[in-house]
Amino acid sequence: MRSTLLLGTRKGFIAYHTQNNYWQIENISFEGMPVSIAYADPRNSTWWACLDHGHWGVKLHRSKDRGNTWEEVVAPAYPEGEEIKDGLPAATRYIWSMAHGGKNFHSKLWVGTDPGGLFLSEDGGDSFQLVESLWKHPTRKEGWFGGGRDQPGIHSIVVDPRDENHIHVAISCAGVFETVDAGKTWEIRNKGLRADFLPDPAAETGHDPHILVAAPTNPDILWQQNHCGIFRSKDGSKSWEDVSQPQGPARFGFAIAVADDNPDQAWVAPAHSDENRTAIKGALSICRTDDGGKSWKDCRNGLPQNACFDIVYRHALANSADNVAFGTTTGNLFFSPDRGESWQVLNNYLPMIYSVQFAD
Repeated sequence: MRSTLLLGTRKGFIAYHTQNNYWQIENISFEGMPVSIAYADPRNSTWWACLDHGHWGVKLHRSKDRGNTWEEVVAPAYPEGEEIKDGLPAATRYIWSMAHGGKNFHSKLWVGTDPGGLFLSEDGGDSFQLVESLWKHPTRKEGWFGGGRDQPGIHSIVVDPRDENHIHVAISCAGVFETVDAGKTWEIRNKGLRADFLPDPAAETGHDPHILVAAPTNPDILWQQNHCGIFRSKDGSKSWEDVSQPQGPARFGFAIAVADDNPDQAWVAPAHSDENRTAIKGALSICRTDDGGKSWKDCRNGLPQNACFDIVYRHALANSADNVAFGTTTGNLFFSPDRGESWQVLNNYLPMIYSVQFAD
């Protein structure tokens, strides 16, 4: 099993390591600073920390020795003259996602940002260039807008391991976009989604996927926790099916994870509603499906069931083999060794947790 957990939190980068089934903190870096994403590149074990300084702006750091030392690299920046909308200059406000370029492109890294720009590095992160084909997509200026943030953001980048030129991105709010030529051209993939908050719920763009993931064993099966439900695609995003529970807890939320060995098994972290973003009825739950969303099971054993206000942000639920971990908005970190059947507390006193990732 993967023996490391990386956390991006409101007050720093935290790494846990397990030995003999005991998790303990290995590293704390950037203490007191917001880390929007803590990311480990599985190709080379490089750790990345995406920092969201209020006064100094976005910063990007990497470590090649498990956080003992860090090197700052130049963060993705919009070319001079680029505009979010006419008269509104574009500047990087937030780094919202990172993904490696695949085993055949050892030096490629993809980064998604607010205000809706995708960036590519072809030199291991030494420099980044804006992917202009997506930035200049004809729907962007009028069809993309902010959801939880003021401007659109690319929070999900899914690289197909069978063909690393085949990539999906998810944008809040715009929807899912697909490229099969490494970003030269893009197709909108929102058929079957709903945007209940728009005058036309079936609009071409303006959808709000909260997170997008692909099944490792069959990347043509994609899942998204959407603002308007849980959706699954069996045809590589060409169409989407709503697999939410109409009356159950598995509906609204931010996070979703898919099993390493079963494209039909997935976990979500329900919240009360878009208006009231707290645990449902004061009880924390993770819901799991084993049949592609036809049914959902509440996994509550070991989780707080009274006066709980926690929810789970979009990048803060992760899995590896039988292990599942998630962190919450009130700094609680939970771990399951049995796919959610039971939970144990790793820490109750952390800062707000933005991201969780298993690593080697």
